[in-house]
Amino acid sequence: MPLEVPMSSSSRFAAPLAAGLLVFATACSEAPTPAARVADADTLRSLPAGEIVGFAAEYESHAWLGIPFAVPPVGELRWKAPQMSPPWDGTLEALESGSPCVQVASPLAGVTTEPDGSPAGSEDCLYLNVYAPRFAPSAVPKDDAQLPVMVWIHGGGNTVGLADFYHGGNLAASQDVIVVNIQYRLGPFGWLRHAALRGEGTTAADRSGNYGTLDQIRALEWVRANIEVFGGDPDNVTIFGESAGGHDVFLLLASRQAEGLFHRAISQSGSTKTTPVAEGENWTDAPVPGGKHSSNEILAKLLIADGTVGDRDAAKEWVATRDDPEIAEYLRSQEAFTILESYLRERRTSGVEVPKVFADGYVLPRQDLIGRFRRGAYNRVPVLAGTNRDEQRLFLALNPRHAERRWGMIPEPHDPDRFYALAEHLSNTWKATGADEPAIALHRSQPGDVWVYRFDWDEELSIPWVRLDETLGAFHGLEISFVFGHYDLGPEAIGLFTPFNRKARHALSERVMSYWAEFAYSGDPGQGRDGTLPAWLAWDDSTPDSHRYVILDTESGGGVRMGSEPVTLASVLENIASDDRLRNAQERCSVYREVTAWGWGRGFDHDTYDAITECADYEYDTFPWPAAETDAEADGAEAAL
Repeated sequence: MPLEVPMSSSSRFAAPLAAGLLVFATACSEAPTPAARVADADTLRSLPAGEIVGFAAEYESHAWLGIPFAVPPVGELRWKAPQMSPPWDGTLEALESGSPCVQVASPLAGVTTEPDGSPAGSEDCLYLNVYAPRFAPSAVPKDDAQLPVMVWIHGGGNTVGLADFYHGGNLAASQDVIVVNIQYRLGPFGWLRHAALRGEGTTAADRSGNYGTLDQIRALEWVRANIEVFGGDPDNVTIFGESAGGHDVFLLLASRQAEGLFHRAISQSGSTKTTPVAEGENWTDAPVPGGKHSSNEILAKLLIADGTVGDRDAAKEWVATRDDPEIAEYLRSQEAFTILESYLRERRTSGVEVPKVFADGYVLPRQDLIGRFRRGAYNRVPVLAGTNRDEQRLFLALNPRHAERRWGMIPEPHDPDRFYALAEHLSNTWKATGADEPAIALHRSQPGDVWVYRFDWDEELSIPWVRLDETLGAFHGLEISFVFGHYDLGPEAIGLFTPFNRKARHALSERVMSYWAEFAYSGDPGQGRDGTLPAWLAWDDSTPDSHRYVILDTESGGGVRMGSEPVTLASVLENIASDDRLRNAQERCSVYREVTAWGWGRGFDHDTYDAITECADYEYDTFPWPAAETDAEADGAEAAL
C-alpha cells in the first residue's frame, strides 16, 4: 500500500517541502494516459446473463468494470449467503467499477471521503472487474489456447478496500493472462454471527456468519461459469491476494465450499488465523466470553444509541425477552452507516475492530488451519506464499508511539535502535506466520508443490533529511506495484517511485510478473515465462542448508537468489532474547508484547507472554512503555491494511 503523507499546518517548512515532493512525484509519474472509457465494439462479449461491452484500457488491455456477480445483499439479504445475479436486459456497458463496499474511508485503501475516517461505500457492492489482452471478438482464445485466469482478492484487514484500486491491465497484457479483481462484503457486513440470524428458512451458509468469504466463493463460481467468454480457462484459475487478501487465500485453501473452484494459490503477506464463534457472538460476561465487539455487544450499543433502552443491562434484558425474528428485523432495519459507526465509538484505531473469519465448521473449519495443512485436509493445489522483509516498518512509522513526523510529514523514529529492532522482529513474526510455518505444514502434504518468497526492494527516495529507504524499507504492500506493474498510486506514494529507481525497479517488476504468470500457467514459477530467470526452487527442508525461499530484489540489493534460513515463532523469540539493541528487560518485554499482539494466535499469546520470567514486572494490560514512546494511539495503519 502507498505511504500516507499528511500535511501539518503547524510547520512553516511542511507546505514548501510537500510542494517540492509533489512536483518531484509529478515529474516522475509513469502512468500511461488513461484511456477514454468509451464502449469499444471489439470488447463485445455474450455472457449467459446477457451481452456486455467494455473499453480499450491502459497497457494495451481490454477492461470490463463493475460486472455484477451476485444479487445486491440488501434488505432481507443482508447477512445471508450471496445469490446468483439475474440476467440483464440489453447490453451492459461495463465502463465504471461498482461502488466500494461499506467501510471507513482511508486513502491507504483507495477510498476517500471528507473527512478521512468517515463511513463510505454501499451494501450494493458485489461487482468484479475483468482485464484481458486486446482481442477482437473473433480472436478470443478458445479451447487449448485459453489463457490462465488470475483472481485478485484485495487486502485491507477485511474491513476496507476495493477492486478498482488495482489495475490489472499490465499484468494481463504483458503476461497473456486474464485478471479478475473481485469485491466482497467487508467488516460487520461480511462477517457477523448472531443467534437471531439463524432462524427458519436459513441455510448452513447463511448461518455461518462468513458472508465475505462466501462472496469470494460466489465470485469464483461466476468465473467458472463466465470466464471462457473473455478467453480464460475455467480449469486453470489462480487465486492471489495480499494482506487480508492473502489471509483469504489460505482460508479458501481450507474451505470445502471452495473445492474445485481454483487450481493454484498465491498468498502475499497473509495469515492463517480464524476466530472462535464465541468471540464473535457472546456477551463479554458470558461463561464463554465474547469479544468487546461481538454481535451481542454491538446490538446493545445500537439499542442504547437509538434510545430503545437506557443501558447495557437493559439491552441484555431486551434481547432475552425478544424472539429471534424480532431481533433479526431490528438488526436488518438499521442503516448501514449506523451499524458501522457502532464499531467506531470506542475505537482505538481509525478503522474498525470486527470479529471475522469464523471457525464455523461449514464454510471454514473449526480446527487450526496449520494443523489441517499438515494433515492434508484442504484443497490441495500448488501454493506460492511470501512476505516483505520489512513488513512492519510502515505501521511503526505511522504510529506516534514509535515515530514523529519531521516538518509534520517525514517519519522519523524516536529511538532508532528500538524502532529497527522492533520492526525486524515483528516483520519476522509475519514471515513465520504468513509464509514459513504454513510452507512447512503444506510441504508435509504436498512436497515439491510449495514455493516461498521474501521481497526485499528498498530503493525509495534517499536524499538528505528524507531517507524513506531506511525508515520504510521493503514495507507491507510494496510488492503489489511490482506484481501488477503499475506505479500510479496517487499523492500517497510520493517518494516511493522516482527517476533514480525506475530502471532497476521496472526490471524487477518484469521478473516478478513473469514468475507469477508462469506459476499461473504451470503451477511452478520456475524460471519465469521465457525460461531465462534465476531458477525459483520449491521449498525443501530436508537439510539445514536446503533451499527454501527466493529473495526478490534488484541487482544492487543482491539480485534474485535463493535463501535457506526459515523463520519460526521460536526463532523470533530467541532473537529477541539475544538482541543487544534492546537495552534492558523493559525494552525486550515491550517487543515480546508487540509480538504477542501481532502473532495471530499461533504459538505466542497472552498466556505465553505472562509465562516469561523476565517480564513478570511488566504486566501485559498495564505495560509501562519505554520513555522514548508516547501514550498516543496508533493512527490506524494496521486497520487500513
